[in-house]
Amino acid sequence: MERLADANKNKTASTFIWDSPKTAGACGAAEPDAGPSFDDLTGSLRFSPREGRIWLDNERISLVYLSTLGAIRNELIDRLGHQEARGLLTRMGYMAGTQDAALARKLRVHSLRDAFLLGPQLHSLQGMVCAEPVHIEGDAATGHFYAEVIWHRSFDAETHLAAYGHSDQAVCWIQLGYATGYSSAFMGRPILYKEVECRATGSPHCRIIGKPLDQWDPLDTVEERRALQPEFFANRFAAGELTSPSTSTHPENPLLQTSTIPLDLVGASPGFNMTCHMLKKVADTSATVLFLGETGVGKGVFAKTLHQISSRSGRPFVALNCAAIPENLIEAELFGVEKGAFTGATQSRPGRFERAHRGTLFLDEVGTLTMAAQVKLLRALQDKEIERLGDTTSRVMDVRIIAATNEDLHAAVKAGRFREDLLYRLNVFPIHIPPLRERREDIPMLMDNFLRRFAQAYDKQITGFTDLAVDTLYGYDYPGNIRELENLIERAVILAEDHHPIDFNHLFDDEEQRGAMQLKLTPTGSLQSEQQADDNEEALLDEVLNSQTSLDDIEYQLLAEALKRADGNLAEASRMLGVKRAHASYLE
Repeated sequence: MERLADANKNKTASTFIWDSPKTAGACGAAEPDAGPSFDDLTGSLRFSPREGRIWLDNERISLVYLSTLGAIRNELIDRLGHQEARGLLTRMGYMAGTQDAALARKLRVHSLRDAFLLGPQLHSLQGMVCAEPVHIEGDAATGHFYAEVIWHRSFDAETHLAAYGHSDQAVCWIQLGYATGYSSAFMGRPILYKEVECRATGSPHCRIIGKPLDQWDPLDTVEERRALQPEFFANRFAAGELTSPSTSTHPENPLLQTSTIPLDLVGASPGFNMTCHMLKKVADTSATVLFLGETGVGKGVFAKTLHQISSRSGRPFVALNCAAIPENLIEAELFGVEKGAFTGATQSRPGRFERAHRGTLFLDEVGTLTMAAQVKLLRALQDKEIERLGDTTSRVMDVRIIAATNEDLHAAVKAGRFREDLLYRLNVFPIHIPPLRERREDIPMLMDNFLRRFAQAYDKQITGFTDLAVDTLYGYDYPGNIRELENLIERAVILAEDHHPIDFNHLFDDEEQRGAMQLKLTPTGSLQSEQQADDNEEALLDEVLNSQTSLDDIEYQLLAEALKRADGNLAEASRMLGVKRAHASYLE
């Protein structure tokens, strides 16, 4: 890749490149020309001992002894074994990395290269490792990415060596998860890192290489993929269901190299993994499961997954959207119709219960059922048998019930719209699925997944997302959740030109949606939403007021900083602050 100087000067440029200078010290930033300084990071750290709080930017953090964290790491290994401990620690690092990626784009809006380098710097600042970037290059618009980083004094490696001695495999799990989460969130697509050298295996230092997920040979990164996925995905990897991209049943998503897991079930956030953990717990039982969550969070996809990892996976999965069936037909849909039961019933037909015999019946939007239908459903659940309309014979049914709703059923009971006894029958094992805005770590994987699927469906070659599109999709609140993200990307794929990336104008159409992401030009020349700008201004005011610094001192510090940035040019410093030259003249 050629060096593009302009790409590092303008945030709208999507290409960045970095080579470690020969003058760099042990951690790659020891010399003045070895990368951006740490000043903006150290300036974002705030301590308030009397309140018992420490902030990194607007995020509250804590100081923890690494010996304490090391003891927890060792106990996880001893209690759970290496594989499960690795998964937990990798996902913990992944979450931290995605949070830091958002901070990087916020603090360094003037340079995409410097913004990305904030990740290794933050990694070092947090005391877990000394990160030395060797070579990094990326292009958000085409999806190209490659990174090589050397780690010195890795917490994982040192802790593992002290407790277990030399290992036959790399052990820097938290750090690897951090790098994967950071790069994936920054690039807006899954980036996977592999630790190719590790001190715990006898190497002089630890070294990692990162590339887009689909550029790795799946057979060469089984352990890395396994660590990012919930247990039932990992078990399928271990069982040998992981195949090469050419033979995979899901070639468009290498994270899901199985024949049974739904294509859209991707994620690595704590909320996603907790939901998957709950699925695994209840999968091999016949307990009724109630999925709770906002519209569009993926309740249907999780329901199908629950069926597919259960002992009933070889049997039918039958779904019914209760809200989509007219009131006068819901009973016939559930229980079936006997010939002659009513005018027009010219033949007998089974209902959803019969079709789901020995399998799973998924009742979506169950809160919309009429009171009459609720009574019939309650009886079927209690007696485990049904009668077709117009029939006098009962049929015993072996059906596992999965229900879903975006309503508060307890409130519906109080309002007299839902039967309390039916609620107790359905609410045996409730699983809450968090909205997408609470699990932003999953957005890069979902973006990549939907882009690949719709590009293939519409036979288009879409190269990726522009830097602005990545920022927009990562920062948007998604009132329609995953379904809205899916629709946005489908629309964008249709609008975008072949061999070009998706940009902001491809994502939003009507004025209401555009208003939700109305952009402002910041003083540094970057674009951000009005809400982001308002949040930043509020955070700045909070910081100033909490510092208890006098107004005179704040004014003097602003003037002094402006003069410094203007290289001593008083007129230029005055223009930065929007004041007359005379106002700043006392600094001369």
